[in-house]
Amino acid sequence: MNINGKHYRTVWVSDNGEAVEIIDQTKLPFKLEVVALTSVELAATAIQEMWVRGAPLIGVLAAYGMALGMKADTSDENLRRCYDLLVKTRPTAINLKWALDRTLAILQNTPQAGRVKTAWRLADEIADEDVDLCEKIGQSGAEIIRAIAQKKPLGSVVNILTHCNAGWLATVDWGTALSPIYKAHESGINIHVWVDETRPRNQGGLTAFELGSHGVPHTLIADNAGGHLMQHGEVDLCIVGTDRTTASGDVCNKIGTYLKALAAHDNNVPFYVALPSPTIDWTIKDGLKEIPIEQRSGNEQSHVFGINPQGELSWVNTAPVGTSCGNYAFDVTPARYITGLITERGVCNANEAALADMFADLKSDFA
Repeated sequence: MNINGKHYRTVWVSDNGEAVEIIDQTKLPFKLEVVALTSVELAATAIQEMWVRGAPLIGVLAAYGMALGMKADTSDENLRRCYDLLVKTRPTAINLKWALDRTLAILQNTPQAGRVKTAWRLADEIADEDVDLCEKIGQSGAEIIRAIAQKKPLGSVVNILTHCNAGWLATVDWGTALSPIYKAHESGINIHVWVDETRPRNQGGLTAFELGSHGVPHTLIADNAGGHLMQHGEVDLCIVGTDRTTASGDVCNKIGTYLKALAAHDNNVPFYVALPSPTIDWTIKDGLKEIPIEQRSGNEQSHVFGINPQGELSWVNTAPVGTSCGNYAFDVTPARYITGLITERGVCNANEAALADMFADLKSDFA
């Protein structure tokens, strides 16, 4: 996607081939800063500290982290060490483990002399696949938006609500939940996006940054304003992303998603989840019982990052000193509250049979 007229991916190999470069998302939306990662340890830090975030992007960077690790040492011992280091950085997003398992399986069966070249090739392949999957999600989801637009008076705006950031910053390009929005906007559909702040890390600011850079009309709102807007007919549909989807259609996404789904259900507002197939965890069925929910530092809850009156980037403490903060990073939305799952293969119902039918070739690997 574009920033100030220049096309970016969120992750790429440096010109000299010695490093992996990323956009440091902890500085956004206030400052665009590119960071060069030169080791597997730095890649792990980037994932853990959320320099990059979003399930698909985390998986891609993990694959590049393995390549950086192989550049330093191609031994079997280091291969396993790199895997173990990266796989524990973010426990909820399944794309991380998916990419690492795929990379490990191939590198284990590759002679040491060929591991560096193979690791870089595989990471590039996973990155390019992600771009393709996300663009196809956009094509599938744009048809939903188009159908809603055609039922409204000619020229009326289609209001879409989203939660967290599931745009190109959460993937390699295009995004998941925002990809249908970009495709709809580019096709001339009159749309407007309600952007949840998504506390505590305010990832809605990233969504607003993306949409503004792309010229998509949007309004940043407090997380708890969504239900009010739905009650007053100001939301035509919700589209969110997911960090892990169970075989039965439950979805795990940024904390607060479940409450939006409940509000949408109560107000008969369609609630869609956009996801690439690597986000499906075919090994589990009960999201509430089986998906590990990451609990992050309380500092993310007690502090807000922004620009102070002096124009400086700084952290501001918003909680009384000594206050205990709970920072649950994700929640689970049961499949019964989801209108449909938007995937690279089309849209399906959020249930085990529909998912198994759409992805029979993938599910068979876990049978």
